[in-house]
Amino acid sequence: MASFKAIELEKDSIRKLLLKYSLPGIIAMIVSSLYNLADSVFIGHGCGPLALAGLTVAKPFMDICAAFGSLVGVGASTIVAIKLGEKNYKDANLVLGNNILLNIILSSLDIILLNIILSSLVSCVGLIWLEPILYAFGGSESTIKYAYEYMQILLIGNVLTHIYFGLNNMLRSIGHPKISMIATIVSVAINVILDPIFIFTFNLGVKGAAIATIISQLIAVLWQLKVLCNPKEVVHFNKEIWKLNKSLLRQIITIGLAPFLMNLAHCLVVVIINNQLKIFGGDIAIASYGIINRFTFIFAMIVMGLNQGMQPIVGYNYGAQKYKRMMRAFDLTAICATIITSLLFLIGVFFPNWIIQIFTHEANLINFSKTPTQIICCSMLIVGFQMVTINFFTSIGMPKKSIFLSLTRQVLYLIPLILLLPHFFKNNPLLGVWWSIPISDILSAFTAFFMLLKQKLFFKQEITLQAQNTNV
Repeated sequence: MASFKAIELEKDSIRKLLLKYSLPGIIAMIVSSLYNLADSVFIGHGCGPLALAGLTVAKPFMDICAAFGSLVGVGASTIVAIKLGEKNYKDANLVLGNNILLNIILSSLDIILLNIILSSLVSCVGLIWLEPILYAFGGSESTIKYAYEYMQILLIGNVLTHIYFGLNNMLRSIGHPKISMIATIVSVAINVILDPIFIFTFNLGVKGAAIATIISQLIAVLWQLKVLCNPKEVVHFNKEIWKLNKSLLRQIITIGLAPFLMNLAHCLVVVIINNQLKIFGGDIAIASYGIINRFTFIFAMIVMGLNQGMQPIVGYNYGAQKYKRMMRAFDLTAICATIITSLLFLIGVFFPNWIIQIFTHEANLINFSKTPTQIICCSMLIVGFQMVTINFFTSIGMPKKSIFLSLTRQVLYLIPLILLLPHFFKNNPLLGVWWSIPISDILSAFTAFFMLLKQKLFFKQEITLQAQNTNV
């Protein structure tokens, strides 16, 4: 148990803890974002704008795979943090075993379709009907071959991807953010090295980028397994953890449903956006959206790194009923996230060409992408707060609120706006598609604010009661 310094989560300053846990997470997430960024940059310069559009068409399929991966990984890591806060080390270890078991079997009692078996099913279905699916996701005769070649390889290695991200979540929750960071850095560094080799030297194009990603993740998984086999770790592989626990399974799945549904909703949104862009702007509009999406994703990953640092602090102190420390961790995280997304706002609105030229030197695509970049980035001032709030509810075991906030943005606000706004821009309906994104961000940020305010009032009452009981 010595490797997990639980006392620091309960006693050390929140600022120090957030820095300690978030910095490795931020570095890991920035580096992790280089997976897609490296593929996009090498493919954009080596294969052209149509290949970039093909990657954007493939994005919804990647989101579906990520959704099934997060269903177990996020739920398990959150429960581990809470159990450690409760000093319940036995159940914390059981979570690791149940996490792995949920990745390899179907639970007949709860009808759980998860990671390894489910991702295998997704892979089989995807490989059989991949081409018509990609057309439905916004593909065209010009871009479909790139999307098909890229996803064909990723689907074959889909199971490995889920294991990699799931174990990284577990490592962070048991007090090893640096090891998790190292696993990510090593994986991405290998990917960046292999990308130009497979794409240019072996002349494999987009297939080469996908192969490089799978190989790099395999190496990272081997490193993760080595760490979790160490019996000195507070949570580690041992013969006693391979028992399915119905209560833990339900908790894992219930909490994992939040990011699962978020990813599925995001997939649906991207499909609708791609098809609207194809109707009103063609392949160049889809390529433009792919560029903007990938650049903003870098900043989103930084905020996600902050969220990963916040999650064990918030989860542990919630389990220990240290509500004041818990709220302090949220407040600091929200402030930092807002600063980060404000930087994205400044770059995107005032220097859009800086972003676009990273991915392409095609003058037509650069000129076309300037306005949509400015439009989409204009709401980034408040996106950081929104993301932290959603993650906060997940971290304290309130996934229904996280699900509601995420689905409100993507289903209640964004999808209707994508479909309706183009009709109000009759001279240029494409502007309606672009403006639907920042408007939905603003509406959902206000929704998150009022839900958080209500939750904060509840915790303030709990803090007051604790103080009164202490005085008595």
